Amino acid sequence: MIRRGAHHDPSASSCAALERAKLGSSASLGLDASTDISSSDKDAVTRGEALLDRALAVVRDVGGTDLCGVIHSAMMKYMAPKTAEQVENSVGVIRRLAEKADKVGVNLHLEVVNRYESNLLNTGAQAVEMIGRIGAPNLRVHLDTYHMNSEEGFVGKAIEDCGRHLGYFHVGESHRGYLGTGTIDFDAAFRALARIGYQGPIAFESFSSAVVDPKLSNMLGVWRNLWTDSRDLAAHAKAFMEAGLVSARRAVETKPTLPA
Repeated sequence: MIRRGAHHDPSASSCAALERAKLGSSASLGLDASTDISSSDKDAVTRGEALLDRALAVVRDVGGTDLCGVIHSAMMKYMAPKTAEQVENSVGVIRRLAEKADKVGVNLHLEVVNRYESNLLNTGAQAVEMIGRIGAPNLRVHLDTYHMNSEEGFVGKAIEDCGRHLGYFHVGESHRGYLGTGTIDFDAAFRALARIGYQGPIAFESFSSAVVDPKLSNMLGVWRNLWTDSRDLAAHAKAFMEAGLVSARRAVETKPTLPA
């Protein structure tokens, strides 16, 4: 077990660095076939639960408050629809993980991804339904505009339907490059966030094989690089999101006056 503050514990120095920089921290994780908690292979479920327990310990020890990502199944292309057994296996592990996380002040977020990266949760409504089955107060939905662009009919409505269950939000373009250069309706997304009064973490996500680990890059199908300068990409994304959120909040707060 990791002990925060131990001289040999790298999490202690990470925590200190975050505190000096006045930064919070969160962690994102994607399971694979060998650690798939929804698998019919009991050994895979056991390995997956152990991995999630270790991830939770790391988040706790660096002072983090959020663990998100594809923690409900493997992040891969499944060759058949989900089964009742698959759902139950995932629900059982997530319920136990949520109980442990609640004791150390960490929130869990189930990421909704497209059909090529999971067969369990592809829409916000499915995630809300699973959260209702588990009933943990620290379990919420993790939405991502990149995935929503493929699976949701209307991005804004999907966000509003999640409502108070939404706890983590990824902003990503349709081709995972520079924001505003693809097809996603970010105005609708940001206004929906403003309408539900969302106050949780908002993170930008993009991938390039020039920077990302080759294994993850290949699994995500990053066959062409839309950027190589991560600093310029991040600066643009920060400015884009800040402007979009400010505009959305003003639009929602300003109610038009109808003529008498």
